[in-house]
Amino acid sequence: MSPAGTAAAAFRDARNFDDLYRLFAVNRYTAGWHKKRPSLWAEPTADFQPLHWRYRDAVVALDRAGEWIGIDLAERRNLIMYNPIGDNDYATVRTVISAYQMIKPDEYARTHRHTPNALRLILDAEPGLYTVVEGVKLPMNAGDVLLTPNWCWHSHYNEGRQNGYWLDFLDVPLVHLLGPMFYEQYPGGTQPVTSQPNSHPFVYSRAWVEQQIAKEPANRNGVRHLALPSREYIPTLELSYWKMPKGATTGVCRSTASRVFAATAGAGRASVGDLHTEWLRGDVLAVPSWMRFEIVASDDAMLFEVSDAPALQLLGFYRDGAAA
Repeated sequence: MSPAGTAAAAFRDARNFDDLYRLFAVNRYTAGWHKKRPSLWAEPTADFQPLHWRYRDAVVALDRAGEWIGIDLAERRNLIMYNPIGDNDYATVRTVISAYQMIKPDEYARTHRHTPNALRLILDAEPGLYTVVEGVKLPMNAGDVLLTPNWCWHSHYNEGRQNGYWLDFLDVPLVHLLGPMFYEQYPGGTQPVTSQPNSHPFVYSRAWVEQQIAKEPANRNGVRHLALPSREYIPTLELSYWKMPKGATTGVCRSTASRVFAATAGAGRASVGDLHTEWLRGDVLAVPSWMRFEIVASDDAMLFEVSDAPALQLLGFYRDGAAA
């Protein structure tokens, strides 16, 4: 950058636009009429890709990895599902990361905390699998959703006899974009357990979800939708369920929200942009912002959805698209 007092003189001495553009670059200016790329466009661009990850593949991969890497080295034994755009090797969609995680019997995933919000969707677990959030010991039962809000100490451990598997969802990419990333490890690695309640607002059990979604009205396709009352704890994300009888469809949908779907029961097919695929329980689908999608149930099915709609709504950026 030009020293103070010399930039103006250099601009005055410019003989043509080529001189000006060179001086603009030296002084960290971009001419608004001469940009390398557009800064505004008519509608959101589809840079993130629609993708499908299969749970059955992830289980084999995690089990194999578990033969060689322990929690003492990995801290979290997880497989991050990333979207292959540019040099990205982390975000699943623009604002959300999802990962499969596994913990073996007698393992303790040490305690840490961070500003990103997190939650777990438990896929397969036997009695004895727990997460501890701020000293509260919470069982991780298959089908449950557990919250870990911003800056809560949390750890996971397995007192059972079988491997435990779940899906992690975090708004880390959103925190990366905005900047307020803080992370801290708990001194000594193990937080003490201070309570073990029978129920807790950070836990949405499978039984509770099934009771609540049965009360929701079915749309014309027979689909029931339930938004979890979780925004008080995780205000950046909406967590919801779609209960779909065999043959039902979501219809063609599109919005500015970035979404990740995980199948908790049943099977079906999905069309997301140019992706056409068949999914099973435990599979994950990435639905980028402003991309048309339709999900159809081949059997009675339940889908769990994580989206950044609350953040977009708060900022005035949320918009529903045409169905066709």
